[in-house]
Amino acid sequence: MFEKLKKALSSLAAAATQKTLSENEVEDVLWRFELALLESDVAEEVVKALTSRVKQEVVGLRVSRSTPTQEYLKGKLLEIIREEFFKAKPIDLIQQISEKKARGEPYVIVFLGINGTGKTTTIAKFANLLKQKGFSVILACADTHRAGAIEQLTTHANKLGLKVISQRYGADPAAVARDAVIYAQKHRVDVVLVDTAGRMQTSRNLMDEMEKIIRVVKPDLKVFVGDALAG
Repeated sequence: MFEKLKKALSSLAAAATQKTLSENEVEDVLWRFELALLESDVAEEVVKALTSRVKQEVVGLRVSRSTPTQEYLKGKLLEIIREEFFKAKPIDLIQQISEKKARGEPYVIVFLGINGTGKTTTIAKFANLLKQKGFSVILACADTHRAGAIEQLTTHANKLGLKVISQRYGADPAAVARDAVIYAQKHRVDVVLVDTAGRMQTSRNLMDEMEKIIRVVKPDLKVFVGDALAG
C-alpha cells in the first residue's frame, strides 16, 4: 500500500513540475525557427532536415514546466547542428596526394561555387602551397563562359611557373577537365586543379554541366569556395 501511495505522490509531483511536449506546440516553435533560418540563407533542404530531426527527438518528451519550450528547442537545435559539424572529419591533403603519387596517379581537385567568390585566386594559393610542398601541379580552365577567365588563370600560372590546360571560350568544360587529367597521367603530374565557372544552384543548365564535370574526371576532392558573409 505504501509503495502504491509513494508512486501516486511521485506521479502527482511530476505532473505539477513537468510537461509533455506536444506535436502542435513543437511545430509552432519550429515553424518560427524555419523562417529565421531561411531568412539567413540556409538551404531549404538543410532547414527541413534539421527541424524534422528536432521534432522526431522531442515530441512526447517530458520537460520541466519552468523551461520555456522555445529555449528548450533552440538548445536541441544547436546540439544537433554541433553534432552534424563534428561528423565532418578533417582530411590530410598532403598525405592523400602523396598516396596517389606513390601509385602513379594524379590527385584531382575541382573548385566550385557561385560567381565572384574567389575560386581562381584560391586555386593560385593552393597551387603555390602544393608547389612549395614539392608536388608538380597543372591548372585546368574549365570556366569557358566568363570573359577573361582563361587569361586570369594563365596570369596566375605564369607567375607560379605552371602549365594551364585550356580550350576556346564556349568549349565543353568537362572536356577541358578531362584533357588536364589525361595530360597529368601521361606526364606524371601529381595534382590537377580544375577551375570552374561560377553558378547558382537555381541554374539547371550550369548545375547539369557541373555534374558532368564531376562524372567525367571523378575528382578526389571538391572544394566549395564561398563568401563568409553569405549567412
